[in-house]
Amino acid sequence: MSMLPPDVHAELNQLLQALQSPDNTIRSQAEEHLQNNWTSTRPEVLLMGLAEQIQGSGDNATRSFGAVIFRRIASKTRKIESGENLDLFFSLAKDHAAAIRQKLLETLAAEPERLIRNKISDAVAEVARQYTENGDPWPELLGALFQLSQAPEAEKRENAFRVFATTPAIIEKQHEEAVLQAFQKGFKDDAIMVRLAAMEAFASFFRTINKKGQAKYYALIPDVLNILPPIKDSQDSDDLSKALVALIDLAESAPKMFKPLFQNLVQFSISVIQDKELDNICRQNALELMATFADYAPSLCRKDPSYTNDMITQCLSLMTDLGEDDDDASEWMASDDLDQDESDQNHVAGEQTMDRLANKLGGQTILAPTFNWLPRMMTSMAWRDRHAALMAISAISEGCRELMIGELSQVLDLVVPALRDPHARVRWAGCNALGQMSTDFAPKMQTDYYDRVLKAIIPVLDSPEGRVKSHAAAALVNFCEEAEKNTLEPYLDDLLSHLFQLLQNEKRYVQEQALSTIATIADAAEAAFAKYYDTLMPLLVNVLQNQSEKEYRLLRAKAMECATLIALAVGKERLGQDAITLVNLLANIQAGITDTDDPQAQYLMHCWGRMCRVLGSDFLPFLHNVMPPLLELAMAKADIQLLDDEDQVEQMQNEEGWELVPLKGKMIGIRTSTMDDKHMAIELLVVYAQVLEASFAPYVAEIMEKIALPGLAFFFHDPVRYISAKLVPQLLSSYKKAYGPQSNELAGLWTATVDKLLEVLTAEPAIDTLAEMYQCFYESVEVVGKACLSADHLSRFIDSVHSAIEDYKDRVAQRAEDKEGATADDVEDEAEETLIAIEDDQTLLSDMNKAFHAIFKNHGAAFLPAWERLISTYEGFLASPDPTQRQWGLCIMDDVLEYCGTESTRYANYITQPLVDGCRDASPAIRQAAAYGIGVAAHRGGVSWAQFLGGSVPFLFQVTQVPDARSEDNVYATENACAAIAKILHYNASTVADVQNVITQWVETLPVTNDEEAAPYAYAYLAELIDQQHPVVLNQAGKVFVFIAQALEAETLQGQTANRVAIATKALLTTANVDPMPLLQQFSQESQQTIMGYFS
Repeated sequence: MSMLPPDVHAELNQLLQALQSPDNTIRSQAEEHLQNNWTSTRPEVLLMGLAEQIQGSGDNATRSFGAVIFRRIASKTRKIESGENLDLFFSLAKDHAAAIRQKLLETLAAEPERLIRNKISDAVAEVARQYTENGDPWPELLGALFQLSQAPEAEKRENAFRVFATTPAIIEKQHEEAVLQAFQKGFKDDAIMVRLAAMEAFASFFRTINKKGQAKYYALIPDVLNILPPIKDSQDSDDLSKALVALIDLAESAPKMFKPLFQNLVQFSISVIQDKELDNICRQNALELMATFADYAPSLCRKDPSYTNDMITQCLSLMTDLGEDDDDASEWMASDDLDQDESDQNHVAGEQTMDRLANKLGGQTILAPTFNWLPRMMTSMAWRDRHAALMAISAISEGCRELMIGELSQVLDLVVPALRDPHARVRWAGCNALGQMSTDFAPKMQTDYYDRVLKAIIPVLDSPEGRVKSHAAAALVNFCEEAEKNTLEPYLDDLLSHLFQLLQNEKRYVQEQALSTIATIADAAEAAFAKYYDTLMPLLVNVLQNQSEKEYRLLRAKAMECATLIALAVGKERLGQDAITLVNLLANIQAGITDTDDPQAQYLMHCWGRMCRVLGSDFLPFLHNVMPPLLELAMAKADIQLLDDEDQVEQMQNEEGWELVPLKGKMIGIRTSTMDDKHMAIELLVVYAQVLEASFAPYVAEIMEKIALPGLAFFFHDPVRYISAKLVPQLLSSYKKAYGPQSNELAGLWTATVDKLLEVLTAEPAIDTLAEMYQCFYESVEVVGKACLSADHLSRFIDSVHSAIEDYKDRVAQRAEDKEGATADDVEDEAEETLIAIEDDQTLLSDMNKAFHAIFKNHGAAFLPAWERLISTYEGFLASPDPTQRQWGLCIMDDVLEYCGTESTRYANYITQPLVDGCRDASPAIRQAAAYGIGVAAHRGGVSWAQFLGGSVPFLFQVTQVPDARSEDNVYATENACAAIAKILHYNASTVADVQNVITQWVETLPVTNDEEAAPYAYAYLAELIDQQHPVVLNQAGKVFVFIAQALEAETLQGQTANRVAIATKALLTTANVDPMPLLQQFSQESQQTIMGYFS
């Protein structure tokens, strides 16, 4: 019985018809009427009306469309009287909502048509989601669904599981035994549609429960897997695909639960992959399932006797599945669409899976089975086999780098001959392999094999096929990006003569690629490119002046890129008047851009940035043209769309430049292309601020307020946040240089900036992003300088540190707990993930440390009252078994010693023992921090530290006497200990026992040839000893000269200290009657000239 009068239903029915009209105008008016006259003003009437239409209409289309509209309206957000935003259905009055819910359940149970019932179940699931997420029960729902799951009609049983799949949280808190039985029954149902729906619901449910809870359901896996063989036997690709997708979800959640049956699953999946009677998508889903295990449980895959061999074989087989009905590649060669989407092709699936196997299982596992096939495939008469072998090398080179790099010559023996293959697609694949190897094996490919590679690729630029010669040019980009200019210089004539020929090619994509390659070579060759300037620049200018038709837009963009990279390579002087010509051409092109999809716009931004770097302050007159479009891009808001139904989701999945993010049962679409442009624009603002410095000041305030500071909290796109963090200190620096460090302008800008920075430090949840924000903060403090933070700022900084450190401790504790209960396989599988997490934490601690350093440096003892609040934290870190924590604590104490002067003695009880213990620590970084700390105590700490310093000398000598004290790992600790002893002997010699013997030992700790901070202190003290004509230096003047010469050669000894030391040393050599010339023979000719320059 209807609860609404007939006239309401008549009006609603008319509206539903209009909403489905093919006429855009009628449909738009209907949407507006729906929003204004129903959704906004009487949503409870609308939803009840829709529920009754779904229940009572005799028209299938009306019932179906009514269910779709119901779900869409129910999921909208509505602001209630309290100001809170709620899901629309959940915001309804309780009695209205209850009546509509009951009507929905009745409709679900009674609807005879499967497709309509599916849409009703989606609407039920949406309402259920709202109640579940708000912690409000819908007691009738579970009973109705369990009843539906027992219905005699298979289609109704399927619907019950469909709702569970969409909103698994409704069964999450139910009794485990009941849930187990429901799924068990579903997996064994007579109807395949029910078994599949149960599988999908189980996969969805499984993702919602924690790891400990998951184990209780492992026993269901045999029943789940038993669903698959009958579907394969029936050759139903669609159903088998659905089952495989559900298994992929389960494998991502808990791959180890498949361990007892993994071998059977591997054999089954391989049988699906190689069954050519099944759809390609189905076969690819089986491949994806197996690859998912490599991603999430590599140890399980490595230990299976057949997994690796079978997967490699199947991947290579799929990779030969290309060019059907195009054996001579004539269609392929005729196509100018180089960006054709082939992501759903078997050969691409095979390549991508090879890449994943290499990265996840490693070279030790996959190289042998892969190279068991490749030599045979490379000598096969079938061109597809040769093509697949080359693409396999491209796919695995990154993941197998460590092992393949030692066999690079043999790999090149396979690849290089392919560049002379009779088949065009094989030559293309050979270029692809060399290009990928040039990236993955850099710089070894460029330093050791440049001759083989370049002599192989350059002739391919003469290939008759446009696609082959273009790909050869693209491979050169990869090679040249990592090559030194000295490597390229002898080949430039040959390279560029071929590339100039490509510029005359009739295929536009060949010309475009040639320009990109020339640009890369110019970037790598730098000044050596000047020789070709007169030939090339007029050609580029001609393209920019004359090729204005729409089809030439990308060519012009590439020409702009090439011209500006050449400008950067040859420099301002060589450009001469061409600089103005080029900048004016860029301005004309910019003025002519009207289409939003014009590729020139994005290229232009980078071109302006390069011209700014070339011209420096001479670029200023052009800035007013450059900035408006750049600022518009940089200020872009996030383009976000809430997707109401599956059709919208599917449409957006097929569109480029969108990322879909699930949120509370809905899908949010974020336009990533807008975000990428925003990131690029802010990146260029960083360039302008760096290059133009004070001259950029007129733009700074607006950019800080509207771009940089909002960008720090731009949660839709992390790269925007990172680059905004780089921009903030650059803007402050521009202002400081324009107005001065004490100016009101800088102070005003900093006031707004520091508040936002401290807010971000306190609120940021992501570890890697938080590290970037600390870097932004300390770089900004360094720019603004002395006393830039108030007591309140300092206190808020400590609040942020305290919060971050507590979170860090929780993560460390969680890792320890996870490791405790983990098997060896778990530890192995999660090693990479754990290592990344630890590295992220170490980066965070390091950047936080630098923030402490910047504050102490600019505020000294004024920071101590706030700093003291975390004294127990520093104490805990100093005593920690974790070397990262001990180093963090010591570095902070070093800052107290260095910048707080005599005030530091208040913390002597906390500092002295960690400094002594640090000198004996197994970690070189901690020994370095301890030695540095003792040195700054001697330099800055005053008399109250004297007694401790005298007693610390033996511990510092221990630092210099560890095995391999001058190895790469240990040398900085050694040199800091040398400098620290020098400081003690200079400032506190009276407290040192047996000082003459200590001086004798100390000279043996020289030279200091790595640490530029330590060297001046060590050599200044050495100069003192020379000035005093101390016996230690007089008696070994030759050795002292060599120690000084080594520091001059390494350039750790420079400036006034170097001059002072050189003057003293000349006197020493004269007094001791030592001829330095024989001693200099141990140095290179270039170094001898550098050294003698100080003694002439």
